Amino acid sequence: MNRIIKLLLAVGPGIFAIGYTVGTGSVTSMAKAGSQFGMQLLWVLALSCLFSWVLMEAAGRYALVTGDTAVHACRRHLPGGKWLAILMVIGVVTGQWCCLSGLVGLSSAALYETVRLFIPSLNGNAYWPVLGIAVAVMAVMYGMLWHGGYSFFEKVLVFFVTILALSFIVSMFIVLPTAGQVARGFVPTIPNVPGAHLMVAAFVGTTMAAPTFVTRPLLLKAKGWTRSNLRQQSLDAFTGAALMFIVSGSVMACAAGALFSRGLQINQVLDMVHTLTPVAGKYAVALFLVGTLSAGLSSVFPICMVAPLLVSDYRKGEFDSRSALFRILAGVACVLGLAVPVLGANPIPAQIATQVSQVFVLPLVIGVFFVLVNKRSLMGEHRAGLLLNACMIVAFFFSLAMSFVAMKGLVEFLR
Repeated sequence: MNRIIKLLLAVGPGIFAIGYTVGTGSVTSMAKAGSQFGMQLLWVLALSCLFSWVLMEAAGRYALVTGDTAVHACRRHLPGGKWLAILMVIGVVTGQWCCLSGLVGLSSAALYETVRLFIPSLNGNAYWPVLGIAVAVMAVMYGMLWHGGYSFFEKVLVFFVTILALSFIVSMFIVLPTAGQVARGFVPTIPNVPGAHLMVAAFVGTTMAAPTFVTRPLLLKAKGWTRSNLRQQSLDAFTGAALMFIVSGSVMACAAGALFSRGLQINQVLDMVHTLTPVAGKYAVALFLVGTLSAGLSSVFPICMVAPLLVSDYRKGEFDSRSALFRILAGVACVLGLAVPVLGANPIPAQIATQVSQVFVLPLVIGVFFVLVNKRSLMGEHRAGLLLNACMIVAFFFSLAMSFVAMKGLVEFLR
């Protein structure tokens, strides 16, 4: 365990990519897709992780070569940059805050259901217990945000990411799908059933998460990396994307192996408990739910930071976690995170629908980085080459296609 933690600490800012992407929303989307479609949507996950790697590489290269950050650079160097930067900040923050409440609701419900596995006499009406857990979780998160700096935040995320990765990977091997199912999952198809378009868009929204790319230059700067760390930055980007694929794919495989073959689907948090129960018993289920809880906490933490980080980036291009503005905006996020638990809404459909909101800002973010990494006056000899540019162009058109799919899925969902 100590070796794993040291390795992840050596990777660095890529851990925040896991925090922004492999959260309870991702677990929910992957588990529901696995139970409903088996491994059929694995290709969406693979493409999203591939393009995430490309965009993390572009964002990281720009940051280390210029010493500047994304929003700050957009404001200073692009035509109409001030308004593009404001639109980017609003789009990213809105998408993240929409997801936050569903994350908190799912994490709190998962924790309560885990406890109920071992204490069945607990009340099945979970409203007040789940709300109490949600309030306690957000209070602890805010306390850590109040006192922490970059190094502390990184260590907290390493802890959560290590637990969630081990939990889901071990769980996957308990109910591993066949090699044929996995291979067929790489063939691009969208199931012709209601909700499939929304699920595809949710996959992209939770994996190609815009804040991962927008905040990356700020985090690299806070880490203290410079041009001398260009190779390390590339390794960090690859490792982050690879871990995203492995962990998210493990969740999908768990649900596909345990539920899809028996015609069962996930519609409530309690259904996630059944992901492993028939084949592995309550201790394996507890392992899966601990991973779900860790995924939620690993996402809640950076999401609460995203608004103050981007506002600070816009103003002066610095990572500042000690300012009054940081603490106020983080506090607002923590309060908003209690919406789903307070309303007592079913967090699973709410979470999947809100994940989709993150897709719409992606084309803008990709376009901004494409222009920045191709500016000779800023990048010099490190300007993007043919391969990176080709990958970014494909990623841009993929994001446009997914925005269309997301709109179609939301229309179906609202009907």
